[in-house]
Amino acid sequence: FILKVLRISWLFCIFRYSPANKVWNPKRGKFPNKDMAKIQNISEIHPTLGFTEFDILEKYRKSFHESELGRLHSVFPFERMAKTMGLSEQRLGRRNIFSPSAKIALMVLKAYTGFSDRQLVEHLNGNIHYQMFCGIMINPSFPITNYKIVSAIRNEIASRLDVDSLQEVLASHWKPYLDSLHVCMTDATCYESHMRFPTDMKLLWESLEWLYRQICLHCRDLGIRRPRNKYADVAKSYLSYCKKRKRKASRTRMLKRRMIRLLEKLLIQRDEIHREHGTSLRYTQDYQKRLSIIRKVLVQEKEMFVGKKVRDRIVSIDRHYVRPIVRGKETKSVEFGAKVNNIQIDGISFIEHLSFKAFNEGIRLKDCIRMQQKLMNVRVRCVAADSIYANNANRKFCTKYGISTSFVRKGRAARDESLRKVLRSELSKERATRLEGSFGTQKQHYSLSRIKARNRKTEILWIFFGIHTANAILMIDKIRNRADKAA
Repeated sequence: FILKVLRISWLFCIFRYSPANKVWNPKRGKFPNKDMAKIQNISEIHPTLGFTEFDILEKYRKSFHESELGRLHSVFPFERMAKTMGLSEQRLGRRNIFSPSAKIALMVLKAYTGFSDRQLVEHLNGNIHYQMFCGIMINPSFPITNYKIVSAIRNEIASRLDVDSLQEVLASHWKPYLDSLHVCMTDATCYESHMRFPTDMKLLWESLEWLYRQICLHCRDLGIRRPRNKYADVAKSYLSYCKKRKRKASRTRMLKRRMIRLLEKLLIQRDEIHREHGTSLRYTQDYQKRLSIIRKVLVQEKEMFVGKKVRDRIVSIDRHYVRPIVRGKETKSVEFGAKVNNIQIDGISFIEHLSFKAFNEGIRLKDCIRMQQKLMNVRVRCVAADSIYANNANRKFCTKYGISTSFVRKGRAARDESLRKVLRSELSKERATRLEGSFGTQKQHYSLSRIKARNRKTEILWIFFGIHTANAILMIDKIRNRADKAA
């Protein structure tokens, strides 16, 4: 078996299939980029010679289609998704390693495996099933060495991501295999970002550290003397403060006052350097953005120090878009990340609303019902939702359109109250098990417990592919059951 694999690798290195003359020609010359030259689409290397060694490739294809990974690939309409996002092959320049549909498949594969970018590239080089999932074939002698290509593809797709249009494509593709299209279940959850727990002291120190380092770099580049400040003394006091197990409130307030004053002074010193030598300095867009965030942090910290309440509080300099979301749970009173209001149709979840700021999901029930009717083109008859959705406006809306709910009844009981009670019980039980359970499945098995994206757009993309990869695993069983019933 090993000899056969080696012979196949040798044949891939020696021969190249030419669609123009339908023959195998030997490679001549060298390519400037090995990664770009040694990777071919699977459709271009279909065997035409009578070598028995090529039979093993057909066996790999067969085993791929029978595996869960192959069935997962068949569930997604990758070509339609790529067309909806506007991804296309480049007509000019060198050829891409991944086709438009392969780029989307790579993002699904990352959500499915839970690998880091480096691990994903390493497994992609050595696992032929992963290569078939992405529609490429990698020469073992020339593997992909640049693992940052995964990040580049993620940023490209994130810049073009339209959640609503892609969910319409997926809903139309999965609709024939779904049941109970008239039942809408909805709830909200928070997908936390991978970040340290924020405190005022940490935020102030990160701002001081970055700003002092930039002042030192400016003075070195300009050949001028660094301005005097109390950074060394504050750094020493902060280190001593961090080593304390128990920190007195008086000590915390004293150190916070010193850090606020030092940050204010460093900003003044930086502005003076810019005023005198601004024409000799070059600022990047990230530099200016971070500087503006630090100015906002200073304003907010000064207001909170005197006892004022602050809206849109910044909790991280790197992820300035994240806001604290109070959930009221026993284990986590506050969460930091994206709050998402989901609807679920026969166990398949769709994103109704996503925001990094806290919002009241109770007022979004009408939007949830309209979204499901738009996706499935079926009128909603039953709604299962948490008690936060049971406000008077939602009750009147559901009564007006004849929609049964899982809400606790208000007022006198109807004649068919016993039947309505059974329906409410079934809807509540279904929502508590399937919908709440899907949140735990997504977070534990599809990399949504602590999202490690670096900016707002890629974090939304991470959530999107995590949710719909979990959906696709459920769709495998639904499609198989529908095929068994048809047979």
